[in-house]
Amino acid sequence: MRIACLGGSEKILTPDRVLIATGASPVVPPIPGLHDTPYWTSNEALVAQAVPRHLIVLGGSAVGLEIGQAFRRLGAQVTIVEALPRLRPRDDEAIGESQKVIFEQEGARVLTGKQPKAVRHTQNNFEVELENETLKSDALLVATGRRPNTAGLALDRARVAIGENGEIIVDDRLRTSVEHVYAAGDCTNQPQFVYAAAGTRAAINMMGGDVALDLSAMPSVVFTDPQVATVGLTEIHARARGVDAEARTLTLDNLPRALANFDTRGIIKLVAEKQTGRLLGAQVLAAEGGEIIQTAALALRNRMTIHDLADQLFPYLTMVEGLKLAAQTFTKDVKQLSCCAG
Repeated sequence: MRIACLGGSEKILTPDRVLIATGASPVVPPIPGLHDTPYWTSNEALVAQAVPRHLIVLGGSAVGLEIGQAFRRLGAQVTIVEALPRLRPRDDEAIGESQKVIFEQEGARVLTGKQPKAVRHTQNNFEVELENETLKSDALLVATGRRPNTAGLALDRARVAIGENGEIIVDDRLRTSVEHVYAAGDCTNQPQFVYAAAGTRAAINMMGGDVALDLSAMPSVVFTDPQVATVGLTEIHARARGVDAEARTLTLDNLPRALANFDTRGIIKLVAEKQTGRLLGAQVLAAEGGEIIQTAALALRNRMTIHDLADQLFPYLTMVEGLKLAAQTFTKDVKQLSCCAG
């Protein structure tokens, strides 16, 4: 292993074990003219010294939505441009569609299915050229994902297998395709969440231990308002795996706590195996979605069914009670329950 040191010197190391944990960086798409402009990534947006009059956000996933909503609430006019047909394209369709409505109600403009053709920056203003119009703003945020920092590691020479975006392929023990070489974190093909703590498991395995990284019930949260929280499989993903799945959706106007809060924006959707009722996944759009989803994750981890969830005692007038009500929708009309009359 050759290491380039500060000052131009090099060191040759011959370790018996290696852990690669080089992280990831924001992706900047190859839009003509973009690289010649003073665009923001999340790094620059979070240390901005002033609120722009108009912020254009390229990308309709977690980072773009979180920062875009924050600047909208700080007073900026915000336009979100997503190339795919809906926001949060990897989540359940209902999540992206509902979130679009909520953002538009707050005064943001949301454009989906729009691919920028070119970007220009003149006289302190950005111009983003779309197919049928040109958007103008004084700030531009590029939030189109993150790419693993592996380009300069010569992994091909070491025969370490990587994916099409440069991500290092690892198994559930964080082992790469080369013996005694491990990888962890955002530079791998695993989800980019700090709380996965993959590095800890990699270190244990490197030292002779044997622990697996099981992400089948790992929850994720997008900190918009309302929050997007998910765990497990969506209905479409379950069926793509050949599972005979069914799903039910509870709108929050059927949840007593949401009614008491005067905030019924959002949904709770559960996905289950049709024959057994085993919970396969949960998608939540709710003000306290991040607090709700951990209960669903525990249910998923313990292979509970929707009938198990429906029979649990959840405290009344809590947001997490929505999981029980959503489970009950598989067999009942919750609108007929007196506690849920809205």
